[in-house]
Amino acid sequence: MPASSPPRIPPGQIQTTKWPVLHYGDVPTIDTSKWTFRVSGLVERPFTLTYDEFLALPRQTVQCDIHCVTTWSRLDNTFEGVSVQALLERAGLKPAAKYCLVVAEQGFTTNLPLSDLNRPENLIALKWAGELLTPEHGWPARLLVPHLYFWKSAKWVRGFELLDEDLPGFWEQNGYHMRGDPWTEERYGGRGLTQHEINKFRNASKKIAR
Repeated sequence: MPASSPPRIPPGQIQTTKWPVLHYGDVPTIDTSKWTFRVSGLVERPFTLTYDEFLALPRQTVQCDIHCVTTWSRLDNTFEGVSVQALLERAGLKPAAKYCLVVAEQGFTTNLPLSDLNRPENLIALKWAGELLTPEHGWPARLLVPHLYFWKSAKWVRGFELLDEDLPGFWEQNGYHMRGDPWTEERYGGRGLTQHEINKFRNASKKIAR
């Protein structure tokens, strides 16, 4: 008998053919003439790219399933964008870099271990299904980390701050899990911040927002 295919829907998830719109706050109004993407922190070659410079970078296409912590899963999505690994290689990771604070519009952040960020299928996505992302889904650019719950794929992304410790982002400060693996249902379980973490979080956010 042929081996059965591995399941594609994680525990507790329901498949949908729609792409629900979920985010905190309003959809930001973005002027691409002022938009930048910055990689900084524990890197050898920090850099900042304008929107036009970012659009000129090589692209790759990824087909993937996505899973939201609110229990929907959408299969067979096609995203196009810039390789996260290529951006990290351009910056040159220092040995102490183990985590990333992902910064997006309106002060939104999320955190990722470098082992989850530095993967070949991860993108700064510009298109979905052959079309530019809509503002509601993160235009002009969103992070794509398809193996984790989709809140980790931050909309309206603006940069990476590489760190030596794991600092909780917005949802992680508000009760969501620090990692977010859908296959083990890492939905919730965030913790409160120490004053040391609060200070480091504020400093990192200010640096990358400049």
